[in-house]
Amino acid sequence: MPGFETIDKQELKHLKKIFQNGGGVLFRHGFEKIRGRSFQVEEFEKKFAKRFKSKYALAVSSGTAALRVALASLGIGKNDEVITQSFTFVATVEAIVESGAKPVCTEIDDTLNMCPNDLLKKISKKTKAIILVHMLGSPGNISEVKKICKRKNIYLIEDTAWGIGGMYKKKFLGTIGDIGTFSFDFAKTITTGEGGMLLFKKKQHFLKAKAWHDHGHENNPKVPRWEDTRQSSGFNYRMTELQGAVGISQLKKFNNIFNKHKKNKNIILKKIKKFKEIRIRDLPNNSIDAAEALIFSLKNQNLARRFRKIFFDKGYSTKILPEALDWHFAGKWTHIKELNLKKSNSYKKSLKKINKYVSLQIFYKMKDDYPKKIESTLRQIL
Repeated sequence: MPGFETIDKQELKHLKKIFQNGGGVLFRHGFEKIRGRSFQVEEFEKKFAKRFKSKYALAVSSGTAALRVALASLGIGKNDEVITQSFTFVATVEAIVESGAKPVCTEIDDTLNMCPNDLLKKISKKTKAIILVHMLGSPGNISEVKKICKRKNIYLIEDTAWGIGGMYKKKFLGTIGDIGTFSFDFAKTITTGEGGMLLFKKKQHFLKAKAWHDHGHENNPKVPRWEDTRQSSGFNYRMTELQGAVGISQLKKFNNIFNKHKKNKNIILKKIKKFKEIRIRDLPNNSIDAAEALIFSLKNQNLARRFRKIFFDKGYSTKILPEALDWHFAGKWTHIKELNLKKSNSYKKSLKKINKYVSLQIFYKMKDDYPKKIESTLRQIL
């Protein structure tokens, strides 16, 4: 957190290739005579799939678009229900609403992700997919959720917007369910400014998504694009060549970014483990988090809020918790009518839980005083 910390001349070098070798073509398809062999988005997809050990990758315009395309590729729409968790960014629910399906949210467990027990209670005959969010880079209880999906014959989508690089049982998050979605917005571990990616288990879902995100275009090599074949309608969620070029450069840096994040997180962890009053967010067994954030709970909401205020006064901010629940907690989304919230304190079990948590940003370029100020703030409030 965040990818823009590492942007330098390497990204500029890749962008120049579009103009020096690619004829300045910014569109991902066609114009072969002008662009030669310069296909930046296609190259980004191939390298991303290889890096995260997946057969099929599709780059799109945003992480939100990735979720919407995933639902379309599974044929989800009107009269269907899709279950996700109450602690997530609003985009997860927005994508469900845009598909025409009804969004349903679960309570969270101590991983701050989907509670499998509550999930079982929420499944109905109309449930067609489950979106498990690896919120703030920490894996959810994916083994339990996947078992439920298999037993109930329900699709599993992993919202890995914050979870790039995280693992469960030596498999990358986003490659365990039927489809994994990723975000490359400006605050993510690697960034293309805006942008997203999908990874697929099955070729049929990949091909449907590839067409649907491009107005239904099948990009049939036997005919020119203006006579292209199609089997369905779609929408425009294409990634541009500019984003693809930046993505290639960022992906080259990923190992270094991830390792540095883990190192910096461990430095902070050593500081805060001195305090017995603190409890670190739970991780499922055999899992590795994405080092997007370091999350811990205090005894109550007042202490969490007090930490945030004092820490802010010292020149640093927390990340989402405890200050940004309006955009990251479904119980606050009375504006989304499809959720049918009877009152603003819905999912109160989850709210009671997350109100006690603090989320610390993990920086690539961490200042020397950052861990010390975290420790001194904790000493003040405890």
